[in-house]
Amino acid sequence: MARRKSISILVTLAVLSSALIAHSSTAQTKDERAIRSLSEQWQHYIADKNVDRIVALHTSDAVVMMSNTPSAKGSEAIRALYSDVVKTPGLKLHWVPTRIDVASPRVATEYGTYTQSYETPRGRLGESGNYVTIWHKVNGEWRVAVDAPISTLPMPASMPAEIGQMVARSNESLTWNDFSPPGFPPGGKISVLQGDPFSPGQFVLRLQLPQGYKLPLHWHPTGEYLTVISGDVQFGMGNSVDMKATQRFTPGDFAFIPARQPHFGQTSSPTVLQISGQGPFQLNLGAPR
Repeated sequence: MARRKSISILVTLAVLSSALIAHSSTAQTKDERAIRSLSEQWQHYIADKNVDRIVALHTSDAVVMMSNTPSAKGSEAIRALYSDVVKTPGLKLHWVPTRIDVASPRVATEYGTYTQSYETPRGRLGESGNYVTIWHKVNGEWRVAVDAPISTLPMPASMPAEIGQMVARSNESLTWNDFSPPGFPPGGKISVLQGDPFSPGQFVLRLQLPQGYKLPLHWHPTGEYLTVISGDVQFGMGNSVDMKATQRFTPGDFAFIPARQPHFGQTSSPTVLQISGQGPFQLNLGAPR
């Protein structure tokens, strides 16, 4: 009798255990499907430039860590970050979750790969990488707590110009191409003296601008070293255009513009500027937020 009772208890426990495992598996599958769906919606929100929806997908204290960009923590910082991201000319961003681990009823981790492309003065450029996203369930809804995309572009050489070969360009032999990035007026010309401004690594270029050319308010993610070769130009710094607060630069004058420092300007005569720095040379309209 005792044996039968023991067997009965064991059978009952086995059935309950199987039921719990099946329930857990079903719940996990449901959570995985929910996260995949939200991940897909997220991409649509970026394509639609719907910053409000993007921010709403994140927890109030979420952290976003994009490559080559300071971390953004909290709703306001994430809003500012994505407000700039969706303004990227011709941006196409797509990612594919390759694995979703639901660690508990309230925490899940998504791993995957991404690709993105965008328009530049040189043409369309792109990159790819890996990412990890940590999801937290808040009030029954999955929300992004940490997002960390990591580019797989190779690191540039530390001193790309030191290749044991002199590079020289005579002023008369320079080749000039149209300089007309989105948001900038036509009429400018660009000539690359060394390196590739639109790839990682050091570069030197010149801009040839006509009289009265207005450089709109913009910023770069890397520092800019600027020397006036010829002409006359006024530069100003700040989050808005105020020509009364500009400084005049003439041949031989030099300026260093730090990364993410918004600036603007206008030429008073035909002007040639020499610019150097670390690529990629990106021009972002407005001021960073």
